[in-house]
Amino acid sequence: MKIKKAVLDSIITQGMLPLFFYEDAEVSLQIALTLYKAGIRVIEYTNRGKQALDNFKVLIKARKKEMPDMYIGIGTIKNVSEAEAFIDAGADFIVAPIINPEVAKATHKHKLLWIPGCMTPTEIYAAQKNGAVLVKIFPANIVGPAFVSSVKELFPGLLFMPTGGVELNGKNISSWFHAGVCAVGIGSKLISRDVLDKKLYEQLYTDTVRALELVKAAM
Repeated sequence: MKIKKAVLDSIITQGMLPLFFYEDAEVSLQIALTLYKAGIRVIEYTNRGKQALDNFKVLIKARKKEMPDMYIGIGTIKNVSEAEAFIDAGADFIVAPIINPEVAKATHKHKLLWIPGCMTPTEIYAAQKNGAVLVKIFPANIVGPAFVSSVKELFPGLLFMPTGGVELNGKNISSWFHAGVCAVGIGSKLISRDVLDKKLYEQLYTDTVRALELVKAAM
């Protein structure tokens, strides 16, 4: 199966996309391994610090032995040089907080999935015109599920994934799926700074299993 479709199918099947960044490579790896153990098969590492590329390479290297069927994408990609560096390092997909048509071109050239962040109908239209099949509604807690319900019919065939402030409770997650999203992006509400700093891997495992259950119940 082509990787673009495989990644998209994985995100839709999983119903959620965990995302995180941490300065320490070993902690980043343990977080990824914990997510994998809990049943996660697609994650987004975010380009939020100078260690991101080196840490990302550690995750990709470990995948061969320890997470063989995990798709690992990179987020917070705003320009072509960042996109190319992470694609060269083995990124399976690219997530962006903005629409940069040049990043879209670079990602499409490698036949990978490009997921841009959008907050308005005009941005969603621009994303679709630049080849997006899935858009990240960001920041989700600002626009809310009603926004997706209102605009979804304007963009037939386009998939939506809210990210930023999605709450880890059944009511909030259900409201997003009821609005018509295909998945939810979950960052600090699942992988908090506390979890990262204190290496709370058992807590993360339990919370991830619960998050997957909440998502399955809402889908």
